[in-house]
Amino acid sequence: DAVIDYMGEENMLYISVMNNLSVDCDCAGTSAAEPTIPDIGILASTDILAIDQASIDLVYGRPAAEKHDLVERIESRRGLHQLTAMKALGMGNDQYDLITVP
Repeated sequence: DAVIDYMGEENMLYISVMNNLSVDCDCAGTSAAEPTIPDIGILASTDILAIDQASIDLVYGRPAAEKHDLVERIESRRGLHQLTAMKALGMGNDQYDLITVP
């Protein structure tokens, strides 16, 4: 919030790099679990909720064998609650248009 307050919401751009996704944070270093979802792509949006929703939708849209571990981790930690809370707080719009850039 502090950065948004300082910069102004109209000056913000959110980027999500969805490459080699693992159930573990990359901060776990060499002890992190091997990635199970290959490169999905890079997302960008001026709406923080839209980019988070699109990221989740892209993960959930992957084949079951790829996404099983990550989806289980998200759901067991109530990770989707973040999206609900953001919407309730008026932090953005969960509706988006996914535009592919070649």
